Parts: sequence; C-alpha cells; structure tokens
Amino acid sequence: MNYLVYIFFRAFVALFWLMPFWLVYLVSDVTCFIVYRLTGYRRKVVMTNLRNSLPGKPEDEYKKIALAFYHHLCDVLVESLKSFTMTEAQIVKRYTYAENVDMSRCFREGRGIICVAGHYANWEWAGIASGTQLLHKPVGFYKPLANKYIDSYTRRTRVQGRSVLVSITDTREVFETNWGEPAAFYMIADQSPPTARLAYWVNFLNQDTAVLHGPEKYARVQNLPVFFTWIRRVKRGYYTVEFITLCLEPKTMKTTEITRAFMNILEDQIKEDPRYYLWSHRRWKLKRNGEMVKW
Repeated sequence: MNYLVYIFFRAFVALFWLMPFWLVYLVSDVTCFIVYRLTGYRRKVVMTNLRNSLPGKPEDEYKKIALAFYHHLCDVLVESLKSFTMTEAQIVKRYTYAENVDMSRCFREGRGIICVAGHYANWEWAGIASGTQLLHKPVGFYKPLANKYIDSYTRRTRVQGRSVLVSITDTREVFETNWGEPAAFYMIADQSPPTARLAYWVNFLNQDTAVLHGPEKYARVQNLPVFFTWIRRVKRGYYTVEFITLCLEPKTMKTTEITRAFMNILEDQIKEDPRYYLWSHRRWKLKRNGEMVKW
C-alpha cells in the first residue's frame, strides 16, 4: 500500500514538473478558494492567533491579513511540490542568499554555525537553495515520513549542491559528526514543545509562550555561533535571505538569552509583515501548568 501511495505521489510531482509557474500559481489560487472559502481550514485558530498576537486592529484588518495568509500558505504548498523537480538555476534565481560577514569569518576560522528561523515566508526552499550559495556546508533537519518510499525520495530531492538532510531523531549525533568542512546547521525553532517541562517561557507576540531550546542547547555545548535567518518575500515566487548575528560566543551567554534573542527578532519580522507567518499553527496551545488549550 505504501508503494502504491508513493507511485501516486510521484505522478503528482511529475504533474507539477510539467506546469509552468503561472499555472502552478493558478492551482494555488484554486486551492486557496477551497481551503479558505469552502472548508474554512483552521479559520478559528488563525483569527484567534491574529487577535491575540496583534491586538487593537480593526476586525476588517484581521480578515484581510488572514486572507493574505491563506493565499501565501497555498503558495508555499505548491512551491514545495514544484521544488521536487526544480533545477538548481531555477532555485537560485528565486531564492537568493546574502552572506553575513561574521559567517564568512567563522568559515575562514573553521567554525560551524547554527542558523535559526521561524515558519515565515518560504522556509521549505532553504535546504535546496543553500547548497551552492553558502560557504558553510548546509545541514538541515526534518521529521521522517511514515511512508519509507516517499521519505527516501524526499531526502534525495529536497537538497542540492553540498546540502544534506538529516532526521531530527539523530540531532545529537549530527552535531558531533565531522562533516569535513564547517557546517551550517539549519533549524526551524519556533514550534511549540510537546510538554511544559521541555520549554523555556518568553513573552512572544503579547503572549506567554513555550519555546523549544534545542538550538541554544547545542550552541552552548558545541560553542557554535548563532545567526537568525531573515527570509523576505520579494514578490510571488521570489525570496531573499539575509542573516543576522545573534551571538558569536554562546558559552558566554546566560541561559535563555539566545532563545530570547531569536524570538525577539522573529517577532520583529512578523510585525513588519504579518501576512507570511504560519498563523494556522496552534502555537499557544501549551500553558505553564501543562494544560493543552483546545480551540
């Protein structure tokens, strides 16, 4: 059964390979109409997150941001499917990196780094686009898929150049691996922890927020400099990425300081243009007492 699902998946990917980008985005528009207008996918979650995170706006503005978010979410979906068959030249044209001077110095010194990002703009193209644009060897983390055939195909096709994709279950081993050159460990770090026991707590978008502290943990243990990955959507299907230095000597930082710096910059990014954050995620479901909010 898994192999049959894989065959259908490959056929779907092949269909997107045949589509020019204008048709890909037409598919996105139709998908958005279905998701937003017909099914109302997580609309209550989105509107609650927007009202709590960006208080004081007129209701019409919340609805406007929500609609723009759904359009962008569907764009990210079709862009992810299209990326399975995009060439390196297509990716580099549409997803451009700007090197940070501190990162360049770390590379010359033979130091690996950690790049942290949130679910903002298109985070899916990062692994594919970074392999030929960064001095460091990009190492990305992902959650393995239940279907082993699709999982294997994903690991082969979602990276290009010198990039590698590794399972989050092997995180500790990955940081201890000798990659033969300085590595950039790319981590999406704004997910909600599974339990309150594993969380740092920060004020994020006007709310008491549980935060994963994996990037800070490994930065301190390995003394790896940490950089924020600021992704900007230039226009539909085009993005630029710049890096902001969070810390160069993590072992000298106080506990939670790196995590708080990351969340503060992510908040600034979201407030600059809230349309491109992942508002459908139940980000604030976890409370300090361990209870899970259901809505």
